[in-house]
Amino acid sequence: MARGQGAATTGTTAAASRRPVTRATGWRAWPDDIAAMWRRSLRFRTVVITLALTALAILVACVWMSLAIQNELFESRKQQVLADARRAAVEAQATLDSAEVQGDEVQLQSLLLAVGSTIAQQSETDLFTMIRTDQTPSSIAPPDFFSGGFNRLVTVSDAMSAAVEQDASQQWWQSIGIAIGESTAPGILVGQQLQVPALGSYELYLAYDLVGPAQTLGFVQVTLWIVGVGLVLLIGAIAWFVLRSVTTPIADAADTSARLAAGDLGVRLPVRGEDEFATLGRSFNAMADSIESQIKELADLSLVQQRFVSDVSHELRTPLTTIRLAADIINDRRDEFDAATARAAELLNAQVQRFETLLTDLLEISRYDAGSVQLELEPTSLAHLAGDVIGSMQALAEQHGSDVRLVAPGGYSPMEMDARRVRRIVRNLLGNAIEHGEGHPIVVTVDSNQQAVALGVRDFGLGIEPQHLEHVFDRFWRADPSRTRTIGGTGLGLSISLGDARLHGGDLAVWSQPGRGSNFVLTIPRSGSSFDGVSPVPLEPGDDDASAFDALGLTQPLDIRPLAVPPHAGAEPTPGGSA
Repeated sequence: MARGQGAATTGTTAAASRRPVTRATGWRAWPDDIAAMWRRSLRFRTVVITLALTALAILVACVWMSLAIQNELFESRKQQVLADARRAAVEAQATLDSAEVQGDEVQLQSLLLAVGSTIAQQSETDLFTMIRTDQTPSSIAPPDFFSGGFNRLVTVSDAMSAAVEQDASQQWWQSIGIAIGESTAPGILVGQQLQVPALGSYELYLAYDLVGPAQTLGFVQVTLWIVGVGLVLLIGAIAWFVLRSVTTPIADAADTSARLAAGDLGVRLPVRGEDEFATLGRSFNAMADSIESQIKELADLSLVQQRFVSDVSHELRTPLTTIRLAADIINDRRDEFDAATARAAELLNAQVQRFETLLTDLLEISRYDAGSVQLELEPTSLAHLAGDVIGSMQALAEQHGSDVRLVAPGGYSPMEMDARRVRRIVRNLLGNAIEHGEGHPIVVTVDSNQQAVALGVRDFGLGIEPQHLEHVFDRFWRADPSRTRTIGGTGLGLSISLGDARLHGGDLAVWSQPGRGSNFVLTIPRSGSSFDGVSPVPLEPGDDDASAFDALGLTQPLDIRPLAVPPHAGAEPTPGGSA
């Protein structure tokens, strides 16, 4: 696309708004704290379950015991009351049977008073009454007899009165409430008939309160609940201390395992006694010793391998330089040879160059393995650097029929980076896109934000299978081993590029899909620390990126020139042309 004729491509990137997550404090936070303790603490979870089951068991036991004691107290008091009422009725009937009144009203009145005195002496209650069964008016029948305020405190139900009236031989009882002041106390009403000379049958009712058994039951219930709560607390404390003796070694083992996994190979578990935990500690320590020895052996072996690669690479440089010089001389004079010899000279020169590149990459890998790589930072514009790389590889792209274009809405402001290493990353990514792009267009995108600057290389080739993506950055890995490299790659380019990106605190990510091509995105933070934000260049392209790209048409070859830094501060204009 000629300068001045480029179609501006704009893209919108939705900025993800990050709302701070606020955590509840004070009393509102206790459910979250308890839930966290439930998930993380075996001791807390076990104690809570133990307390819950113990409390449930004690609650059931206390309720059952309370009901059993209540029934036993009531039955005992009932039998006592019935016996007392029977004894009083027998004595009263004996007094009535021995009396001779001859139908005199005064004698009948005296007789009833004597019977009342007998009942009061023989019974433990002073609440009783004698009511004439036949309510027909009689000139000699004295009025009904009430003792202890019976008529005010006790109410005889119609069912109870009918039962006593119908069966003179039976003793009847009924649970009632006795009014005591403003409250009502539980009680038992006992009724049966008495035969009065010259007057016929009388209904005798005796009322007994259950205040004593109620007080006893209340004391027993309070005692049961106090003992139950004490048992729950005692069992909880015992469970806590017992679990502490069990979980403390487990926690020590977990902490020691975490430290061992973090790289502290010298950490060990303390071993005390001969129990199961001591056996566990000895087994763990033996495992840690074995792991430490194996890791040291592997580290020594890795060090030997690193030294071997470094030494061999250095030793090969001198003869390789001689071979390279000889190959260059032969290749320069290939026109003097016959066709077969000239072709052999070209192949020799190309393979010597590839071997030299491989040797350089091996030396770089050995530096990474040895941890001796250092950055040489300098202010660099990533957009300008990408343009230079595209210009240097334009001929290679034309050989493969690929059209490379640069879309750079940002990334012009210089920032601190190692230009040599970043240039190598861009060359590796662009070279791979040209080799695997199947002659389709290639888009290089550069953009930036306040946190980072990023570069993406998008091709529309065959793409990579999902199961192969995790191996893309492995050393000497190829998705199709039968496919030969057409631009002289060594198989170490992406591995070295990933190391260069991470050395800057950034990242190199890949997206690929069969039939849609691949997209590699290099992200470098401005601060130089590890970057964990959103890259200015999205990794996964949209569904319509291929159709939008095809609509642009093919570009025309350009003479790549250095791009000037925008004159006005803070602005990053879109360049008028692309390569």
